[in-house]
Amino acid sequence: MSERNVVLGVTGSIAAYKAVDLASKLTQASVAVHTVMTESATKLVGEASFRAITGFPVSTRMFELTNPHSIEHISLSEAADLLLIAPATANILAKLACGLADDLLTCTLLATRAPILVAPAMHTAMWENPATQANVKTLQTRGMNFVGPAVGRLASGGHGAGRFAPVAEILGEALRILGRSGDLAGRRIVVSAAGTREPIDPVRFLGNRSTGKMGFAIAEAARDRGADVTLVAGPTLLGRPSGVAVADVQTASEMLGAIKDACRDADALIMAAAVADYAPASPAAQKLKKGEDELLLSLSRTEDILDAVRDVPVRVGFAAETDDLIGSARKKLEAKRLDLIVANDVGGPNPPFGSDTNQAFLIDATGEAEELPRLPKRELADRILDRVRDLLDAR
Repeated sequence: MSERNVVLGVTGSIAAYKAVDLASKLTQASVAVHTVMTESATKLVGEASFRAITGFPVSTRMFELTNPHSIEHISLSEAADLLLIAPATANILAKLACGLADDLLTCTLLATRAPILVAPAMHTAMWENPATQANVKTLQTRGMNFVGPAVGRLASGGHGAGRFAPVAEILGEALRILGRSGDLAGRRIVVSAAGTREPIDPVRFLGNRSTGKMGFAIAEAARDRGADVTLVAGPTLLGRPSGVAVADVQTASEMLGAIKDACRDADALIMAAAVADYAPASPAAQKLKKGEDELLLSLSRTEDILDAVRDVPVRVGFAAETDDLIGSARKKLEAKRLDLIVANDVGGPNPPFGSDTNQAFLIDATGEAEELPRLPKRELADRILDRVRDLLDAR
């Protein structure tokens, strides 16, 4: 994706050191990060850390001429695709609410027309103070976006609201805002992920090896390209992606119901989940005790989701096979009348389950197969979404 510019404003909260990790994560996401630090922030974390992570000089004072951004506050405000204040103190919130501009950061904030995202971090009493809450409401009415604060242990040793939001959550919200003008802006995309668990009894279940990484990567990539994303996720250890509506399900039946609801006005459905084909016909109400040497289960077919959900403009399926990969995938593509299918070989020496990479074929409605090299799942997600975009644009 093309380079995007974020001006990262770092203020004098003890959480300022966490902004270094945030700057790193943004840089890894191909975002150019230009850091502006208040004088108080420089007492808590060094400028060199941000300079080393981002590759750009750090701006701290209004009239320094060592920085390529002169006049800094105007150049920075015009260059920004997003202005992110993380962490944001009660002091900076008060200044913004009053329209004060007494340092480089506040001047930049006042001059920008870019969207502003604020990640507050302060002691609970300061966050809950009526003045701070009034300032937050004022800024929200002006269109500023907020993420956090979280509830948890504070630097003071106390516990409560005011903790800096998780970096992954701030990152996700920043990327969502940056993607508003992306090539999937205005599109509604439903993505399924992870496996399903079909209960045998209240303790045991039938499941599979899917971790959900591929589906989560697709959901995040679609979000970053401007789509309105709903992620229907089976059980997984992965953290919820920020900026994405998530429906948590357990069974194939629950996943079908959630996808039907989500697809009512969707533009595309991408079925990356590994949905159980069979489920125990009569799950036991109580835990089964160890008894005979054999336990026989009667299994019933689950309803096929792609067969049941056909009224979506673009539908993408996945085929996980151990033999005749292309032939089996083409049969599935034709039988379900899909627009695209992603075929994975799960029987080789490097199965995709739990891995951060995947090697796949993309097969379109004509049956033509494009072989892709082994790619990070996030990169494969963008390749799939490139196809989805083209299919939507052609309709």
